[in-house]
Amino acid sequence: MAPTLPLAQVDLDKALEEKDYRKQLKKCRKKLAALHNELYRKKVPVVVVYEGWDAAGKGGNIKRLASALDPRGYEVLPIAAPTKDELARHYLWRFWTRLPKTGHIAIFDRSWYGRVMVERLEGFCTTDDWQRAFDEINEFEQELVSSGMVVIKFWVQIDKDTQLERFNERQADPAKQWKITEEDWRNRDKWDAYEVAVNEMLQRTSTAFAPWHILESVDKKYARIKAMKIVIEALERALEQPS
Repeated sequence: MAPTLPLAQVDLDKALEEKDYRKQLKKCRKKLAALHNELYRKKVPVVVVYEGWDAAGKGGNIKRLASALDPRGYEVLPIAAPTKDELARHYLWRFWTRLPKTGHIAIFDRSWYGRVMVERLEGFCTTDDWQRAFDEINEFEQELVSSGMVVIKFWVQIDKDTQLERFNERQADPAKQWKITEEDWRNRDKWDAYEVAVNEMLQRTSTAFAPWHILESVDKKYARIKAMKIVIEALERALEQPS
């Protein structure tokens, strides 16, 4: 395992000045564009997983990462509740079918980790199901990495007060009201239970081959640049491997 800090110990004061952010964003975009071309040439598939609190900034983080990529070579996959057909199959089936082909990048906006978070806490699966899922997910990701795929996983972290501020901002802005739902408020009421589940998820599924990276996102600019740098480093390591 590759240990991660408990969420309560994450330093959320990390920040970037606007000028520094713009400078680093430009540099990271240029580097990612070049690496994306090289990935395509060497036929290396990549999966980027985003999980995190509601209103943590996942969408904006994904948007900045994707802005550096060739639209023909990546796909953003927003994951909603499984369909009736998907519920009739193993829970990982719907993710197997969405994995990227060689040389392409798949960015998952939420993922198979719903099994050990929302499905666990909302009673959508049995206790045996979600307890077994930790090993199943590790084995799933091990198979992906063993086949030559790069797997990068982000947890986007904020505190409860920041979430409330962002929820209220969304409700007050007609252009952003679509981003806030009754389900978001219900999930917020279960913050403590979710935090327990997330900490267990991070500890049990952060592996040497697919570690979790925590993005401190009270300052969204800091989190965006950190994510891009982590992706750059992961792609560079993958491209250094013999074909």
